[in-house]
Formats: sequence, structure tokens, C-alpha cells
Amino acid sequence: MKLVILDRDGTINESSDDFVKSPEEWLPLPGVLEAIARLNHGGFQVVVVSNQGGLGRGLFDMAQVNAMHAKMHKLLAAAGGRVEAVFFCPHGPEEECRCRMPLPGLFEQIGERYGISLQGVPMAGDSLRDLQAGHAAGCEPHLVLTGLGAEWRDRSLPDTFPPGTRVHADVGAFADHILAREAQRQAQLA
Repeated sequence: MKLVILDRDGTINESSDDFVKSPEEWLPLPGVLEAIARLNHGGFQVVVVSNQGGLGRGLFDMAQVNAMHAKMHKLLAAAGGRVEAVFFCPHGPEEECRCRMPLPGLFEQIGERYGISLQGVPMAGDSLRDLQAGHAAGCEPHLVLTGLGAEWRDRSLPDTFPPGTRVHADVGAFADHILAREAQRQAQLA
């Protein structure tokens, strides 16, 4: 099984300091839908992880979360792509749960659901906590310079980032990297 894990807000869609609370506020970043479709066409299943602390704070409800994800699925389908599943943490930081990134609970849920080890599975996100959570579960960390990641444009990453973190302009560049690497691997097997 070829799997890729993507963070949601700031990676797939625009982020907001006030939380993305409705389908109207859920706006895909340029080129991301097509990038996910390219990954799918390259044989990769895409799974999304997301902290949704606004849910626990009462800023929006499950109906809004479901509506945002329905919009994402519809737009992806129109672009020829799909997301297999969305794993999200509904808790606020004060609840000290294991599923809120930077803890790896969401990733552990993915491994359990699919019955696989996440060792070496590419994971892309726009923040340190996304990558820390993925890395703690064995994922290969990739930072995209969208959303919160924009602060690292033209700067070196500090040692707080997981070792071996790769940096990409956006999900499109990340997808290009993953697909080129997979093509190279397939050519070596041929």
C-alpha cells in the first residue's frame, strides 16, 4: 500500500487564525486539488490529519466539519482525485488528549485502521507540530511553505524540526517530489 498523509489547514486549504469554521471558509490552496489527483493517479492513497480544536471550543459543530469535508471531497472528485479518510482531533489543547498534534495519536489511528506501519510514510504539513506528530509515528517529514510554513521561506529550519525534514514550496512540489522518487524506484526495479 502506497500512502501519503497530509495535514489539512494551511497545507490543503487556507488557514485562519480564527479557525476555518464553515464550508464557505474552506478554500483550497492553488494547485492542491490537482496535486492530490496526481498522487492518486500515481498509485498513492491520501489520508488527511487535522487538529480541529475549534470543535472542542464550540466555535463550530460536527455538521460544519462534515460540510467542510464534503466540499473538499466534491472539489477533489471534480479534479480527478480523492482523499481516503480524514482523521481529526476535536479536542482543545487544555484537554491533553493523545490525538492532538504534536502527539502521534492521529497517526497511530491511521496505522491501526490500515493495519500497517507508518515507518517511512511521507507526511506533509505546514507546522512543526504536524511534523513532530508524524515523525513520532515513524513518518518521513515534509514541510510545505504554505500556511504557517510560510515563515520558513528563505530561512534554515531550526533543530526543533525532525531530522531529515524536506522542504517544499507547496503540496504540488511535494507531490512532484514523491512521484519522481517513486518513478525512479520503479525504474530501478525494472
